[in-house]
Amino acid sequence: MTFALVFDLDGTLVDSAPDITAAVNRMLAAEGLAALDLATVTSFVGKGLPHLVARVIDHLGLDKARHGALTAATLAEYNRAGSELTRPYPGVIVALEALKARGAVMGICTNKPIEPARHVLADLGLARFFDVVIGGDSLPTRKPNPEMLHAAFAALPDLPRIYVGDSEVDAETAQNAEVPFLLFTQGYRKRPVAEVPHRAAFADFSDLPGLASQALAI
Repeated sequence: MTFALVFDLDGTLVDSAPDITAAVNRMLAAEGLAALDLATVTSFVGKGLPHLVARVIDHLGLDKARHGALTAATLAEYNRAGSELTRPYPGVIVALEALKARGAVMGICTNKPIEPARHVLADLGLARFFDVVIGGDSLPTRKPNPEMLHAAFAALPDLPRIYVGDSEVDAETAQNAEVPFLLFTQGYRKRPVAEVPHRAAFADFSDLPGLASQALAI
């Protein structure tokens, strides 16, 4: 069966938390503030950069009026560093190659801003798999609003649809868009797997091609 798959990026295809944490900490250092640890920053990931910086501001008790400036500074630091610490999860490239060989068409729907999203995909050799990339600043709304996911699928051929992500935000997005959701369990999810609505869950990307076919057969 041929199908259209749209993927989240951070925590799903790539582990980008180390680079995101490094960018946040360079921004904080410029403000004369102490660094945050990886686990803390990772817990803020999922709803886009403005939300992440808002969480940092709340966590540190900073002036909320500086949200715009600190968001811009963090994005500049992130863009400057590129993908030095970001890596695809094990098995991602092999799974994407297998899906493409089966005739699947694929896209990206991420709350990461579009330019760094494209940069990460290019740097890691993943861009060749995806016909569309929708980023957190591509539309006026972000996930879990379904419009981003609708836009991604609209840019692909009209085939049976699956969304693949790692988080509660992704699960809610899929529900809002009424699309089957496959949950990658090794990403940035905060709650137990049983509490995150999904059609199927997987920890190993070698399982994804088979699960995608099974999900559409249900």
